[in-house]
Amino acid sequence: MPTSTQITRPHPGSSGHRPDGSRPGARRLEGFAYLAGFALCVPLANWLIQSVGTVCVPGGPCLVPVAPGVMAPSGVLAIGLALVLRDLVQRRLGFGWAVAAILAGAVLSAGFATQALVLASTAAFLLSELADLAVFTPLQRRGLVRAVAVSSFVGLFVDSVVFLWLAFGDLAYLWGQVIGKAWMVVLALPLVWLLRQRDARAARNT
Repeated sequence: MPTSTQITRPHPGSSGHRPDGSRPGARRLEGFAYLAGFALCVPLANWLIQSVGTVCVPGGPCLVPVAPGVMAPSGVLAIGLALVLRDLVQRRLGFGWAVAAILAGAVLSAGFATQALVLASTAAFLLSELADLAVFTPLQRRGLVRAVAVSSFVGLFVDSVVFLWLAFGDLAYLWGQVIGKAWMVVLALPLVWLLRQRDARAARNT
């Protein structure tokens, strides 16, 4: 008795790839690497501000030039990088991991800050990263590079204003802080673009 032959087509996504073409295991591993880098930015910022700079003020921060005639504490470089890495944590691991990273980072910030700056450091970190999260989450659908750029610039401005106001009661050094953090965001954007291009190629080849 003849039997019909049933053709089974592979289910979309059955190759184990995400819509961006990456395998879930590789995607998570990359996300945890970004998470580790994000966590390391907190102690790095504290080490830089105490140890690295063209000028180190006795009993104060080490400073680096960020623009002609403009100096900023060297630790701002690590804070600018942290904003970009948080976006990449969310990109690879999801919203929940991003929120957990922010909370853990706030605890680390409180632990590494000097006693006089605990409140300012912790509040600035927490509020700036939450602002970054709030902007990045809807914008990432319109393009990764744009989302990282806009959310990071919002976050670094919030971080600078909150820290200076709580720590010193004025915003006299605002632009040095903003420019220093912005440099790290700008330098990271080509790498974010390359990441997006890699994901797009992988998706086309799936």
